[in-house]
Amino acid sequence: MAGWTSWARIELMYCTYILINEKGGTYIGQTNDLVLRLLRHNGGKVFSTKNKGPWKILYSRKFKSRKDAIVNEKYLKKQKGGNGLKKILEYQTPR
Repeated sequence: MAGWTSWARIELMYCTYILINEKGGTYIGQTNDLVLRLLRHNGGKVFSTKNKGPWKILYSRKFKSRKDAIVNEKYLKKQKGGNGLKKILEYQTPR
């Protein structure tokens, strides 16, 4: 088994995501497993979103590094206060 890790390298993908609930509330985050993270949000395992769901994925964007996903997450959070986030989502939505 010596050396098996050289060919079995797994590359993780990271993503930034925006969740929305029935009342129109949003949550912005980043993860390397969006399905599991959504299950945690909807299962009451995330303090910030507990008792505020159910949540649906409104937006997600993949990145090759966690650093890039965090940069995008911070950018989206800065846009949340005004119309910036709305414009980003309109631009991303297929017409």
